[in-house]
Amino acid sequence: MQELAYRLNPENVIAGTHREYGHAVLKARSVGDHVDRLFEGIEDSMRVWMSHGDKLAKLPDGFHTVATSDNSEYAAIGHESKPIYGLQFHPEVTHTQNGTELLKNFAVGICACKQDWTMQKFLEEAIAQIRHTVGEKGQVLAAVSGGVDSTVAAALMKEAIGSRFWAVLVDNGVMRLDECQQVQKDLSEALGINLTVVDAAQRFLEGLKGVEDPEKKRKFIGGKFIDIFEEEAIKIEEAAAHDPTKAGKIEFFMQGTLYPDVIESLSFKGPSATIKTHHNVCVSTRLSNQPGRKL
Repeated sequence: MQELAYRLNPENVIAGTHREYGHAVLKARSVGDHVDRLFEGIEDSMRVWMSHGDKLAKLPDGFHTVATSDNSEYAAIGHESKPIYGLQFHPEVTHTQNGTELLKNFAVGICACKQDWTMQKFLEEAIAQIRHTVGEKGQVLAAVSGGVDSTVAAALMKEAIGSRFWAVLVDNGVMRLDECQQVQKDLSEALGINLTVVDAAQRFLEGLKGVEDPEKKRKFIGGKFIDIFEEEAIKIEEAAAHDPTKAGKIEFFMQGTLYPDVIESLSFKGPSATIKTHHNVCVSTRLSNQPGRKL
C-alpha cells in the first residue's frame, strides 16, 4: 500500500515510529449498511498479519478507507471509482484469517478474472516464454541450490532449451551433510540437467573469517557467488567453443527467488528501509549489469 500511495504523492508516506510485526485486529469500515465489496461475505472484524515500518500520513487523492486497525486508520484503502486497492496487512499468509476469501473477492468479484487456470497451462506458457526469450541459440547459466524455487526453474529451463542450459551449485562450506551429493543426484540423474558443483568452501570461509556485521557478511557472500558464476560461465564457453550445438556466449543468467527477498533488499525512494540484503538479489543485480549478459 505504501508504494502505491508514494507513487501517487511522496508526501502520503512517512516513517513509522516503530515497526509493526505480528497479528492485528482488522475492522472493515461500513458504508451505510454494507462493507466494501473487497470484504463481501467476510467477517467485519478479523485477525490479520502485519509487517511494516512505514505508514500512510494521509489518504491519496481519490481514495477512501475501507478498513482500520487499532494502530492504523488506513489498514486498507480503496479508490472511489476504480478497482484499485491498497492493504497494510498480508492477505496471502496463513496468519491472516479469511485471506484467501479476500483475494478471491478482489480477483474474481472485482477484477472479473476467470477461474480457468491450471498447472498444465502454466507449464506450457512458461516453456513457450522461455524459448521465445532465449531464442534458438541462446545459452543460460543458472544458480541452483536444490530448493523448490531453483529446482522448478531449472526443470522448466531444461525442458525448454535442453543442453543449452547449465546449472551451477556452489558449495560454500556451510551446506547440510551430503546436501551437494543429494542435489547432484536429484538434478543430474533424475532431471538430466547439466550440473556443475563448485567446491568454494575455503574461499567463503576464509573471506568471512573475522567478519561480524551481518550485512557485511551478506554482501561478501553475494559478491563471492557472482565471482564464481562469472568464472563458470567463462569455463563453459571455452569448453563448448568447438561444439556447434553449444558454441556461443552465455547471455542469460537464471535463478529462482521469492519476490519478498527483492522487496527486503531494496530501499525505494522515500522512507522505506532496506530490511536486509539478500545475496540472491545482489547476484541478480550485478550479473544483469555485466556486458553481454542478461537476467
